[in-house]
Amino acid sequence: MAKETRIFEGADGTRWGVDVRMPTASNAMIVFRHPGGDSSGLNRYAWQQWHGPEARSVTSRVTADAVMKTLSDDVLSLLFRRSMPISPGSNPLQRNT
Repeated sequence: MAKETRIFEGADGTRWGVDVRMPTASNAMIVFRHPGGDSSGLNRYAWQQWHGPEARSVTSRVTADAVMKTLSDDVLSLLFRRSMPISPGSNPLQRNT
């Protein structure tokens, strides 16, 4: 089965591809893919907590499709604001002063 991808438009108009990766019983990684491609180093990620019945069982696993269905535009906006870069960038130890 093909992995479902959504589009999320950021506040600056950038259209990010959204994927659900590594779903477990209680959370899943939400990946915001920059339109510049995976080699651009601009992809971001955030964790979405899962509160369904699977979260109470260590042997259960939520599906990526189930998580994707819960991602409304408001939830994606919140997750994007909380997201972090996947790549450390060209100078990860640079201090912003």
